[in-house]
Amino acid sequence: MRSLAILAPLCGLGLAAPAAEITPTPVPTNVNNGLLGGVVSDLSNVLAGVGNGDIAGQDAWSSISSAVQTVTATTTPVAAASAIESLASIYSARPSANAFEYAASLVAEGLTSSDMSSVLGSIDGNGTADVNKRGLLDLDLTANSMNNKNPRNPSRSVYPQKACGDAPYTVDEATLRAAIHIPSGFTYGAKPPVILMPGTGNTGFETFQGNFIPALKGQSYADAVWLNVPGSLLDDSQTNSEFIAYAINYISSIASRNVSVIAWSQGNINTQWAFKYWPSARRVTTTHIAISPDYAGTTMVPLICPEGLPCPLSVLQQRYLGASNFITTLRSENGDSAYVPTTTLYSSNFDLIVQPQQGTGASAFLLDARNVGVTNNEVQTICAGTVAGGFWTHESMLINSLTFALAKDALINGGPGRVSRIALKTVCNQPLTPGLGLAELLLTENSLLIGLAKIITTPLKATTEPATRAYVNVMPACDV
Repeated sequence: MRSLAILAPLCGLGLAAPAAEITPTPVPTNVNNGLLGGVVSDLSNVLAGVGNGDIAGQDAWSSISSAVQTVTATTTPVAAASAIESLASIYSARPSANAFEYAASLVAEGLTSSDMSSVLGSIDGNGTADVNKRGLLDLDLTANSMNNKNPRNPSRSVYPQKACGDAPYTVDEATLRAAIHIPSGFTYGAKPPVILMPGTGNTGFETFQGNFIPALKGQSYADAVWLNVPGSLLDDSQTNSEFIAYAINYISSIASRNVSVIAWSQGNINTQWAFKYWPSARRVTTTHIAISPDYAGTTMVPLICPEGLPCPLSVLQQRYLGASNFITTLRSENGDSAYVPTTTLYSSNFDLIVQPQQGTGASAFLLDARNVGVTNNEVQTICAGTVAGGFWTHESMLINSLTFALAKDALINGGPGRVSRIALKTVCNQPLTPGLGLAELLLTENSLLIGLAKIITTPLKATTEPATRAYVNVMPACDV
C-alpha cells in the first residue's frame, strides 16, 4: 500500500513507537486486505497534485471529500478493550498515515459512531454536525447550539472590558454569550463551575459528548458548561480566544466563584492566549486541564494542509515553531509557561495530529516561570506497560483513565493534578474513564471525523496566516 507522497520529508519527526508500549494486536483483516487501498491512492494523488501545482483550491478539497466518503464500516467492535486493540493495530499498520487516511481507517474498523459521508451530510449552515444530537446522552436539543439564551447578566460588567489591561474584543457580546451552553441543571455556584473548550473543527458538545460531559454529570466537584464557538474554531485563533476569555469572566460572575477550564487540542492555545491578553481571566480561574495541547504548534499541519492549498485560518496558525506568527507570539514573554495552575495530558508517539509529543520537547509541555504550579503528564511514561499507557490517539486522550483521574484530582484540589494523589496502579489498568464504555469511546473518536469534515467544508480558508492583532504590541499600561 503506497504511503502519501508528501510524507517523506516528515518521517524523521519522532513518529517511531516509544519503548514503553503495549504490543499491538495483529493488524485487522480490513487493513490487510486492501480495503483502504483506493482511498490511500486517491489521497496520495490529490496531495501530490497539490504539491506540484496540478490541483488547487476547491478541486483538491472536493477530491479529498470524495475519497474519504467511499469508506464504510465492515466490522463492529463488541467491547471497549477490543476497540482499543483495533486502534493500536491501525497505528501499527500505518504509523505515518495522514489524518484523512487515519480517519478512513477508523471508519472501516467501526471505531466511530458514524462515517464521513454521514458527518459531511449533517453539517448545517451554522457549521455544527447534527449527526450525534440525538445520541446516547439525555440532553436537550440545544446542547450543540451556537445560539444559546443566557439572560442572566453578570454582577459587574465584563464587556467591553472587565478590567484595565484586558485586550479589546472584536466579537459583540451577544455572540460571545450565545456560544455558552449552560445545561438546565447548572447550579450557578452551588458546585464549582467547569468550562469545556473544544478543539479544531468541533463544538464543545461534539468534543465532549462522549467523555467529560457524561463523566462530570452529577459530580459534586464540577458543574460543566461548554462552548459552541461559531466557525467551530476554524476562524482566526485570536477570535476563537475571545470566546473563552469572555466565558471565564461571564460564568465566574454569574456563579459568584472561580471557574476551571478543561480544553482539548486548539482549545488550549486559545485558553493560553486568553490568559495572556485578558489578565482578568487569570484571576478567576482555579485550574486549567489541557488535553492534547499544541502550545508549540504541530509538525503535522502539512499532512492536512500542504503548502499552497487554501486552509482554515486556525490550522495555518498551528504550524510548528518558527512557521506560525500566532504560536511565536503566544510563546513570547514566557507565554510558554502557565498563567494559572495547569495539568497537561498527552500521548507521545501515537498522536497523529500533534507532533512532537515526547518528553520535555513535547508541544504539550508547559514551563512554570510564574510558579503557579504545572504538571506535565505523558501517559506512556506514567502508565508504562499498561492499558492507560498504550495506544492513545489525539482524540481518545479525552476518555483515557489517567486523563480523567488527574483532571478530577486537579478539580478537587484546586491546583495541577498530581500523580502522587491518585491510585496510580488502579488507574493505569483501567481501559477508559470509569463509568464510560464502548459507545462513549466511539462518540469520542467521532470528534476527529467531525473536525476533518469541517476542515473540508469550511469557507474560512486562506493561504496565509491572519495578521496579529494590534493589542499584541500596544496593550493598556496597567495591572489587574
